[in-house]
This record gives sequence, structure tokens and C-alpha cells, in this order.
Amino acid sequence: MEGVTVRVGLLGLLLACVTTATTNKNRDWDIYSFHVNSTVTSRYATTIITSRVANRIDQSQEIEFHVKIPKMAFISKFKMTIEGQTYDGVVKQKEEAQQQYTQAVSRGQSAGIVSSVGRTLEEFKTSVTVAALSKVTFELTYEELLKRRLGKYELLIHARPMQPVADFKIDVYINERPGINFLEIKGGLSTKELAKAITKTHASSEAWVHFYPSKEQQSQCDSCGEQGLNGDLVIVYDVHRNTSMGELKESKGYFVHHFAPSDLPRIPKNVVFIIDRSGSMHGRKMEQTREALLKILVDLAEDDHFGLITFDYSVSTWKKELLPANQQNLEAAKSFARHIHDRGATDINAAVLEGTAMLNRNPREGSASLLILLTDGDPTTGETNLEKIHKNVKEAIGKKFPLYCLGFGMDVNFEFLEKMALENSGVGRRIYEDSDAALQLQGFYEEVATPLLTDVQMVYVGGANLTQTNFSQYYNGSEIVVSGQITDNNIETFTAEVIATSKSNRVMYSETIPTDEPIEARPDSHIQRLWAYLTVKQLLDKEVQSSGKAKEKVKKEALDLCLKYGFVTPLTSMVVTKPQGEASQVAHKPKEGEKPSGPMPGFSGPRFSFMSGQAGYPGEQNYHHQRKHTSTHAHTIGIHMRLCLHVYVHILSTIVNDNYLSPSLRFLLPAEGQALPLCYDIPVALSLRLLKDPNNELSMNGQLGQSASAGYQKIVIHYKNDQHIELDTTVITFNNGQDATVFFWSLSINHETDSVSLIIRDKEVDITIGSTRILIMLYERNGIKFMWPSLRQRPTGGNIMGIMGDVLYTLRTLLWIVCVCVCVCCRDSAVDLSIRSAPTVACWLLPLQSALQGELADFTVRQL
Repeated sequence: MEGVTVRVGLLGLLLACVTTATTNKNRDWDIYSFHVNSTVTSRYATTIITSRVANRIDQSQEIEFHVKIPKMAFISKFKMTIEGQTYDGVVKQKEEAQQQYTQAVSRGQSAGIVSSVGRTLEEFKTSVTVAALSKVTFELTYEELLKRRLGKYELLIHARPMQPVADFKIDVYINERPGINFLEIKGGLSTKELAKAITKTHASSEAWVHFYPSKEQQSQCDSCGEQGLNGDLVIVYDVHRNTSMGELKESKGYFVHHFAPSDLPRIPKNVVFIIDRSGSMHGRKMEQTREALLKILVDLAEDDHFGLITFDYSVSTWKKELLPANQQNLEAAKSFARHIHDRGATDINAAVLEGTAMLNRNPREGSASLLILLTDGDPTTGETNLEKIHKNVKEAIGKKFPLYCLGFGMDVNFEFLEKMALENSGVGRRIYEDSDAALQLQGFYEEVATPLLTDVQMVYVGGANLTQTNFSQYYNGSEIVVSGQITDNNIETFTAEVIATSKSNRVMYSETIPTDEPIEARPDSHIQRLWAYLTVKQLLDKEVQSSGKAKEKVKKEALDLCLKYGFVTPLTSMVVTKPQGEASQVAHKPKEGEKPSGPMPGFSGPRFSFMSGQAGYPGEQNYHHQRKHTSTHAHTIGIHMRLCLHVYVHILSTIVNDNYLSPSLRFLLPAEGQALPLCYDIPVALSLRLLKDPNNELSMNGQLGQSASAGYQKIVIHYKNDQHIELDTTVITFNNGQDATVFFWSLSINHETDSVSLIIRDKEVDITIGSTRILIMLYERNGIKFMWPSLRQRPTGGNIMGIMGDVLYTLRTLLWIVCVCVCVCCRDSAVDLSIRSAPTVACWLLPLQSALQGELADFTVRQL
């Protein structure tokens, strides 16, 4: 009887979850005021978002604050005011906040409340319970140093309050001492009727922008609707440059130097483009790369020299030497570019070293050299040890020129590329898989297309605690910013110098700070915070490049500054405190491409909170690209009601029938950034449909062994024209439809055809077919050999079926249910065989039928 009582209680809990979800769409609170105030001084922007919300009903309810901020910004303050009581967020070392964070995750609550959204934005989302007929004020402050690109600065403000607001205001004030050259307003919020709500004033060194749309106007822009504003307001401007030395400004012992000369001749460049043509570049990626490359070639100047390298498992050069960008060579290069096709594996190490060697073989006095690498994958052949590749590239380049690494898509190992770029005076940039990917590639090239100076050294006599002072190249339209402290606050002995190489000679600029300039009164002025911001940014980049004790030293230095100035960075977290009785939340700043640490997308807190638009988690756009969702909210809620009930009912049946006593093999679903992954058991000795992609005529089936401690004894991959690859624990048989070739696991072989790449390493087979990449590993346990496949690159398009297809994506949507209804699942463990070390990890054990969302028979085959 005691057990029955518990089960009824669980069912009640599940029904309560679903009941709450269905009522969430009827919101009874009102945002009656939404203000954004941004102040920009010397390109340093401090933005404050203030939202005032009223609970309009006679009972308490949860009210949400949800805004988006630029990725390059640091949150520095957050507070909530309820009935005269203010609750301030507190910035702590990430580890200190970890306990609260872990507790929140274990309760299924939203813990990581800062997450990436798209290319340029992060979202901040929190909530608080507000008493009947009461109000709450949310106030968020973030800071950023505006970066000059292509001759302009852009201040981006995103507005999406989720309803028309009676008192909506955006106020921007810009103060630039050299004078403002031009001022423009762009973005979706400046279109149609909303354009009439914008006023701007521009007077020498100051500018004001006001955006005060009425409630009626707030539904009348390109991306606005019944829920009000939804888009960006972008303020674009540049400043006058009265001297080549730029602007030098001081306040209370700190200085900032903005250096951006434009009165210089362009330096001819030597550029090598290194293009990934591996199988994962199949389709649209390759098309967009060719499109961008063809347009970039047209933009080369005649005195530029260039080279083209393509790579997969091997490296191919268009020409062995750099050639001048004359009409004849450009036409030949364009013909080569049009015929770049995807195939094979990915040998990044050999490709970059070949590009480096090409530049080293072709030195030209008075020119600037650079490497541009474009790839969408990890190194899979040749040298695959990431640390070794970093070492090889760094030694080969030897600080002679910069390497720029462009990572195509969300699956690329961006940390690997970013570190390789930073170690070689370049930058890493992600290229997003959207319709404008070719324009993104062209846009990046334009930023580095016109070098004006090389070997730039910034020297500050009487300066201390300086930010970066050496730069390999300076490009037209960009800007070098250096900040630091003035020793003993003695501006009379402080001198700034710039020494660099131009097209034809060595140049030097010198400047002192005028002593008759008024000194700002505030001890903690924007210049000090600008210095702290820039120092932290550069220390975080340095940490990526460092290791061992040096890494820890850099990390501590950055952490101390973050805590002193209250910056939320990857090293710190903000504990969002709430009234007594409510759990605090923790705001982390995600790294580029990092997965969320809170609940699944579309859910927030201990209740369903379906969000429309792009709100969600990093990679969500990629997720929606892979799987198109057409369900309405009501349909989605119905699905989750059935799933939750199904979990409950099936657990009862498994407890009653004792199904778990039969021999079974445990499957593990990757955590995808969650606290714990999911796992489920499948009976042994079955023939399973692992993957089926009807669009590309690709399928993979596997035969499980008899032992619960083993895996697959046989795997067969079928693809076009009756070709197939058959693997058992002894040999790999490649059948092209006519002939069969047999390979042994112990060999090291690269086998390449027009449609497939097969790479055999020690106890690993790496197979790429079109856009699909599969890694199959050979294990031995208790004298039994078995295989385990891992999907490293998912097929493009939808309708992907099988254990490794739709099940993976279906299970991700279940994770929130498992967290909230944790009492109906068992915490257990599983061996992660997708990693060579095969670690044992904790997981939430889900019933088989609930995991598959169908009958087991739907995932089995009679014949491999």
C-alpha cells in the first residue's frame, strides 16, 4: 500500500506540471515602462535597461525579465526592486557560485540564465514572484568597448519586451572629444512607421539619439507584431581624426590611446587562402565558400600576391608559388575555385604548414603577409593531436605574419581554431550557416584587405599595467586601442610613441597629454573601467594560449579584476538574489558556442514557459535548421503531457513486470551541456536500425552481441548504387558494387573514392559519406571484442531515422521532463563508449519505450 500511495502522488505531480503549462500563455502582468539608457564616452558604452512590471491580478504570480545584450559586453550590475526592497546581484568567482548553481539545476530550475543567441547577442533571463497587485523594477547594466570595423563603430541595442509598452524609451548619448564625423541609425527598429519615432541631434563632439515609439507604432516595423517591438536599433558613427597619432586621453591616473591613422599608403599583401574541402563541407557550405572566394579574388589589387590551397586528407595547391593578382592569374584562379569540390577527411596540420611554407618561400620587401584558414571540422587525418598542431604551426610561422581562422558552422572545434589564431597574432571568427554565409566571409576579408602598417609597437614612457602594445599589422578602417595607468599620476613625464613600418619606410609618432586639459572629477571614471574591460578581455585571450602555472597566473589576474569591477565573465558568475523563500539564480557568461547549463530550450524555471522567436540556447538556430517544428503551443503541451504520463505509466509497468532483469545493453545520450545525460537500456542480440537518411540513400544497421558488457559484433553501412561497407571485429570490407576490398583493423590506411572517405587508424575507422561522418571504434572487454559507432557529423536535411537519428533529438526534448519529474527516474551510470577512454558517467535512466517514443520493433531490422 505504501508503494501505491507514492505512485499516486507522482501522478499528481506530473499532472500538476502539465496543468501549469496550459495556463502560462494567459499572462496577467503588464510591462508599463521599459527604458534603455546608453552613454558612450571615448567609444566605451555603458547601457542600463530598466523594466517596470505590474502584477494586475489579486494573487501572487511569477514575473519574468528577459532581454538580449551584445556578446562582447560584460554584465556589471543587476538589481530588482519589490515593494521598496532592493535585491542586488553579486559577482563571485565561478566556483563560489557553483553550489547554488548545482542546486538549482537539480531542482530543474533555470540556472545558467545568460546564454548565447545567434551571432551577436546573449540573452539574460530571470523571474521573481510578485505579490497581488504589486510591482517590480528590474535594472540590468552592461558595458562594452565599441570596436571599429570598416571605418565605423556600431552600438547595438536589442528591444523585445514581448508586448507594446505605454512608456517605451531608448536614449543614447555619445561624447567623443575629437568630434563626431557622421551619425546614422540602422536596424529593424528604424523601418516603416518606427522611423518617425526617432530623433537625432549631432553637434561637434556630442550626439543624442531618442527613440520614443507610441504603443500603436510598436507593432509597425519589419519584425514587429502583436507582441510589440522585436528588433535592433543600431547607432553607427565615426570620429574625426585630427592627427595621425590619434586621441590620447587621461583621467585620474589612467589613460586611453585610440590610434587609427588613415593618411598612409596601402601596403601590398601576400595572402594565402587555405580552404577545407573535406566531406563535411558538402552542399551549401562549399557553394558559399566558392561564391565568396570568387568575389574576394576580384577585390585583390594588382600589386597583391596570392595563393590558393585546398585540403582534405591530402593538400593541393593551385600553384606552388605566390602569383601577382593580374587579370590572367585571377581568371585562372577563379576557374580553379569553381572546381573545388568536397571529399575526404581533414588534415589541418599539413594544410596550414603548406600555406606557411608558401609565404616563407616568397618574401617581398615592403609587403604584408597573412594566412586565412577556412574549415568546418576537426583534424581527422595526418597529425590529429591538437596540442602538436598548435606547436607545429606556431614554430613554422615564428611571429612573422598573422593567421586568421574562420570556423564554419556550430560543429567546428572553435576553441582549437581560436587558440591557433591567437597564438599567431590573428583572430578566430565563426561563420554562421545562414543564407548570408558568403557575405560573412567577404566581410571578414574586407577587414584585413588593406594593411597600412606592420610591426606596430606602442611605447608609453611613464606608463604601467599596459594592455597589449605590439600588433603585427594595422588595417585601414580598424583601430588600435591601448590603455594603462600613469606612473604616480604624473602626466608631465608621460609620453606616448608609436613606431611602425609603412609601405616604404619606418614611421614614428609621438604625443604628450596636454596639461591644460580639465581632469575628470570622478575617481572611477569610464577610462578606468575601459582599462579594466580591455585588460580582462586580453587576459582571457591569453589564458586560452597558456598552460600550467602560467595559465593559472593569468587566470588569477583576470579574476581579481573581474571581482573588483563587477564583470560577469567566463571566470565569474553573478548570483541573482531574490526575496526569502525563492531560490537564487546564477548568471554565467557563455563562451562562443558553449551549451547551456540550465533547462532545455523553451522552458524556464519550475514551470513550462514557451518562448517564441529566437530565444533559447546556443545552437538553437542550428537545431531548428536540422528539425523543422510546425506544432502549435497547444499541440506541444499535449505532446509533453503524453510523454510525462508515458514515463510514469511505463515505469510502473517495468516495476511490476521486472523487465530490467533481462540482459540489456545501456545506451548513453550526450549531455549537450545539461547537468546529467540520459541513458536507456536495449536488450542484447538485436539487429538495430542505427541511421537511415532517405534523402541521401544512406543507412546503417548494427548487430548487438550476446553480452550485456559488449556492443556491436557487426555493422553495415549502405549508400548509393548498392555500395556498402561491412565491419566486424576482424576486418573492414569495402564493396563498391562490383569489387570488394578487405582491410584489417591493425592497418593505417586512407581509402578514397568519389563518394566516400575511409580512414583506418589504430582500432578506429573514420568514415565520411557526403555530409555524414561516422567514427567506429573497436574495443575489447573480458576477452570479447566489439564495436561502437559515434555520429560525428549528422546528415543534412530532415527525416533522419534510427537510434542515432531522430531518437537523439527526441530525447533532448525529454531532458527537462526528467529533471522536473526527477522522482520518476532513476539516477544511474553508464560507460561513454563514444570517447576512447570510455569513462563511467552518471545519468538519468529512462525506460526504453519512453526513450524511443515508439515500439522497439520500429528500430530493429531483419537483415543488416
